[in-house]
Amino acid sequence: MDRTNLEKEVFLPGKLGNPKMRIEDDPRLDPRLLAAMRKYGLLEQSGPLPVSVNSSVPDLIDFCNQAEKGWEEENAKIYADVKPNPEVSVKTVVIRGVDNNEIKLFVHRPKGNDRDLPGILYLHGGGMVMLSTTGPIYQQWRDELALAGLVSVGVEFRNAGGKLGPHPFPAGLNDCVSALSWMHKNKRFLKVSGIILSGESGGGNLAIASCLKAKEANILTHVQGVYSQAPILANAYIDKDPTIQSLFECDGYAGMDLALVAALTKLYDPQEIFTSDPLAWPLCANQDLLRGLPPHHISVNELDPHRDEGIAYVRKLLDAGVEASSRTINGTHHVADMKFRKEAPDIFFDTIGSIKSFADRVSRGV
Repeated sequence: MDRTNLEKEVFLPGKLGNPKMRIEDDPRLDPRLLAAMRKYGLLEQSGPLPVSVNSSVPDLIDFCNQAEKGWEEENAKIYADVKPNPEVSVKTVVIRGVDNNEIKLFVHRPKGNDRDLPGILYLHGGGMVMLSTTGPIYQQWRDELALAGLVSVGVEFRNAGGKLGPHPFPAGLNDCVSALSWMHKNKRFLKVSGIILSGESGGGNLAIASCLKAKEANILTHVQGVYSQAPILANAYIDKDPTIQSLFECDGYAGMDLALVAALTKLYDPQEIFTSDPLAWPLCANQDLLRGLPPHHISVNELDPHRDEGIAYVRKLLDAGVEASSRTINGTHHVADMKFRKEAPDIFFDTIGSIKSFADRVSRGV
């Protein structure tokens, strides 16, 4: 048979095949998410970016403050009906960090369950530069983790911008590691069987970086595992790394314009001192730093420009002999699996279940 007759045209995905592709036109997008994005006005096109990586730090801080308000308004709209769950006990604890600053922690636990449970040190998203763990999306997430049979501790870490800033790197990371030390010291009080670092987006970065910092600080035994969702790891958003395909394929999808990401995350390191520091950007970690880390699981979204950063990190972990795995949630954009509980509950609870399964296993040392 003449195989040349069987050749078919190859279509590249997303913007690799069509530079003008928008997420609403990508056939891979889950139609439920498309409907939700339309409902909440998330498909409206904005004008040219008012800032860039060349903007002054004061201008970037001003823009970050405005962007934070916009994100908070969006989350308030989506989560307008979210209320504290009566089946979850929530306690607020204030600790002193390594920088002698106060850090608020929010401990969520299922009521009526006095057994030792796996503990989740939860670090919220926001690119390390904005938002608060008190936001409704994050309160609901910790409640659901608690209802799944976990003790979830949210950390109000310092941001590089917004109302909890401006505190550049390593301030936020120091707060996360301070919370880890407190949680380990109080395992008996908290009734937790182990500690899993977890977070999404910028919080996914901080979960991974906190593990690396724990190794450097000789407290790695405090960490039984890391579960990171859609982490921002590469710091390669202007001069894009050609090996990270999703940076090209999905740039601009669901508001994740990488030029904007680069501008905002400049606040994390305004003097560009830490551009290759693995504690700021974990994809820079070498094999020596990665060896001996506890198990990692990284969950990524198919239509996320940051998708392949997480997958690349898993490959680096495997090369270093670390137990590591990943999952890709098809049809979803950046952290959509935790964003649209009402519209796509199966996707939402699959991720909750995945975290629970991972936490149960690594807490037992399996």
